[in-house]
Amino acid sequence: MSSQSFEELLKDYFANIPKVGDLVKGKIIAIDKGEVRVDVSGLIVGVVRGPELFSESKEFTDIKVGTEVEATVIDDENENGEMELSFRVAGNKLVWSRMAEHVKTGDIVKAKILAANKGGLMLQSDALVGFMPVSQLNPNNYPRVQGGDKNRILEHLRKFIGETIKVKVITADMDDEKLIFSEKEVWEEEQKNVLDSYSVGDIVEGEVSALTSFGAFIKFGTNLEGLVHISEIVWQRISHPREILKVGDKIKAQIIDLNKSKIYLSIKRLIIDPWKKVKDTYKVGQIVNAEVHKIEPFGLMVKLDNEIHGLAHISDLSDKRVSDTKMLLSKFEVSKKYNFEIISIEPAEHRLGLKLEGVGKKEDKVEDKKEKKVEEKVEEEKSSSAKASIDEEKVEEKKEKKAEKKVEETKK
Repeated sequence: MSSQSFEELLKDYFANIPKVGDLVKGKIIAIDKGEVRVDVSGLIVGVVRGPELFSESKEFTDIKVGTEVEATVIDDENENGEMELSFRVAGNKLVWSRMAEHVKTGDIVKAKILAANKGGLMLQSDALVGFMPVSQLNPNNYPRVQGGDKNRILEHLRKFIGETIKVKVITADMDDEKLIFSEKEVWEEEQKNVLDSYSVGDIVEGEVSALTSFGAFIKFGTNLEGLVHISEIVWQRISHPREILKVGDKIKAQIIDLNKSKIYLSIKRLIIDPWKKVKDTYKVGQIVNAEVHKIEPFGLMVKLDNEIHGLAHISDLSDKRVSDTKMLLSKFEVSKKYNFEIISIEPAEHRLGLKLEGVGKKEDKVEDKKEKKVEEKVEEEKSSSAKASIDEEKVEEKKEKKAEKKVEETKK
């Protein structure tokens, strides 16, 4: 068996490297961001990108990792040091023209999901590969990930790879090679007829499907979903919907707004506003033994009962001037009860002001300061008046002495 020297092997290797214009066969090993990488007979990896990705031949309209393809070498080394390959076809401009027409007409087209990244999905429709941002997903497919963890979002998106979905083309720019798809717009169009059967004010029954920091999503009807903003869950202030709700809860809600496919709901509007009768239970000056619900940098959120919460501002927790708010607040504990005095009730604004029992009212402090200033001003005026009188008396005294002196001189 003959053996070749390293020099001969190297010479044979370079002799087998494809040249510009060669037709080569290879296997697709990666698809990402509008670029297809092909392993050419185990010799070299080539890249197909931009206009070179497209072909009128059907064999290039359903490409995926592992597909055997043929391509033409158009550059033995591009700016990235890679061999440039092409699936180039004369119909490249025609395909872009069709996509531009879809944008104008709003046609629904089919697209296959090729890959996923943290920002969205790579889709192929016709002979073009484009992008669909996460924001353009069907709301039912949207990754509701707590805290927006990008790795968990990517994990969610990867589940859709290989699926064929219905989308609309919302951007088709051949010059910038920018092709953007939307699944959400298809969903909105399909939901329009369903939404026409609902009106603002309608009461719906549904199930809590997701909780976020800004509200709760409720599924109801036929694949419909609405948002209950955190401020529309209960009448009192809460930090997170999970304080009141959990996924799977069955609830009733009222439709308060319909904006295209967006449905806004309210749970609290189906409950009588407890603040309308707050003055029947609580009075200004009343001492209440109430629980500290939350400690904020500006004061204490106090729970008078399950429906009425109030605020004890930090300036109403001590008679002394507050120089260290953390130290003052550290004297209080969440869930512990303290005696507070109600200092204001504003039912329309859903506000109730409190002060720690025994602490002087801010209004009294202000009035004391005003009275002190008035008294000081009066004293100043009195002092000025007295001084002026003394000065006048001295002047008159001098005048009298001068007059007496003149009389004495005349007598002489």
